[in-house]
Amino acid sequence: MDEIPHMNRIHSRHPHPGSLLGAYAATVLLLLAFAGCALGPDYRRPATPLPESFRGASAPGTNSIADLPWWVLFRDPVLIQLVGQAMTNNYDLKRIVAQVEQARQQITVARSPLFPQLGYQGILGRGQNSVAGVPSPSGGQTLTTPMALGTLSWELDVWGQIRRMTEAARAQYLATQEGQRNLRLIITCDVASAYLELLTLDAQLAILRNATNAYAGTLKIFQDRLAGGVASRLETDRAEAALEKAAASVPECERLIVAAENAINLLLGRPPGPIPRGTLPVGEQTAVGPEVPAGLTSDLLRRRPDIAIAEQGLIAANAMVGANKAQFFPTISLTAALGQGSTALDAFTAGSSRVWSAAAGLTGPIFQGGRIRAQYRASKAAFEAAVAQYDQSILTALREVSNALTARQKYIEVRRHEEKAVAALESAVTISTERYLTGKASYFEVLEAQQQLFPTQSDLAQARFAEANAVVDLYRSLGGGWSLTNNPTWTQE
Repeated sequence: MDEIPHMNRIHSRHPHPGSLLGAYAATVLLLLAFAGCALGPDYRRPATPLPESFRGASAPGTNSIADLPWWVLFRDPVLIQLVGQAMTNNYDLKRIVAQVEQARQQITVARSPLFPQLGYQGILGRGQNSVAGVPSPSGGQTLTTPMALGTLSWELDVWGQIRRMTEAARAQYLATQEGQRNLRLIITCDVASAYLELLTLDAQLAILRNATNAYAGTLKIFQDRLAGGVASRLETDRAEAALEKAAASVPECERLIVAAENAINLLLGRPPGPIPRGTLPVGEQTAVGPEVPAGLTSDLLRRRPDIAIAEQGLIAANAMVGANKAQFFPTISLTAALGQGSTALDAFTAGSSRVWSAAAGLTGPIFQGGRIRAQYRASKAAFEAAVAQYDQSILTALREVSNALTARQKYIEVRRHEEKAVAALESAVTISTERYLTGKASYFEVLEAQQQLFPTQSDLAQARFAEANAVVDLYRSLGGGWSLTNNPTWTQE
């Protein structure tokens, strides 16, 4: 900050600096009167048109599944415990908690120039020099010149640049808070999806083992009949091939189970290991019926954390427009210093010489090669980009909710058809086996029925997973648990 040279004085007696500083009081009050408003537009939320209801919603209503805490949404005690552990131990969550604190401290950093800055300065020099333009009385003798000063500087935020920068920092902090909420929601749903997938793999493994046992029983029958000369070698070989094919699928499914358990452990912030299972079958982990309420479309603006993040980015970009606009105007600053100095060390320790200074600085741009104008225009372009990002985030949310609602309805239909198909094929296997044993059908009829049954049973397990996972996706897309302020206490295993 520039100081006014002719206002600096060194006194050998005891001057009173208040007389000169008082002359600036009226000036400071006048400048502060202009500091009530900040340059640039004040933020207003863009008017984004929203549909009256979600596409795929069965019935409009104000209630929403997103209003439920996750420990109410999930009814499987094991799943609730796993999510609770993830909320405590997940390392990504710990990282973003630290980032939230970092962003919070940046608000203080951005706001600090609003206040006077106090400091100190000490100088100890030795040489053949003059002090403050006064020839040295020593006549060229080498002298020690000590000086100690207390300093005061204050940049007056007349145009609101510092306040706009503080507004931007606060918006960035709130965005990190929403990012933390978003990560909690993602972790909750990821644990639920991984747990549902694990249970589905367990069900498919049981189906594969049942198929292996069934093919083994069929092979035993054929081997006995072949030994008695009733069956052909072709039937026996086909039965053995079916057995080995089913047995080969068991290790692959077991590998997928271990991978799913390891994925859950990573979310829980712990090393690989087994994951406990609940007793509820796949599809009964959530406390919702066939109709899942979605709520109002307008509620997405406050529920979805990614929309809130986009809006905070919009607020920060809007504030930066004002901050860059303020660069066109001069910077006004006040500085003052008060201390003690001397041309000799003994005079300094005796306190016989005071040093004080006061200055008012005015600094403004004349020609910067277009830098300031370019920064201002760039900030306006960044604001327009933030508006587009905000609008896009809303459309993305509407799409995800619609997809999840539709998926839930369609997977219910798929699951019902698969259940009927499994029931029919189970009956077909029973009938074909009885017909074969009584000599009314060949083995190929039995084999065909079995080869259709076991894959269909696996498809049914997958359909139940998809139906249940659609509820988790809907909870995620609606910004579930948005109103949570705390979580229950969890007992660590």
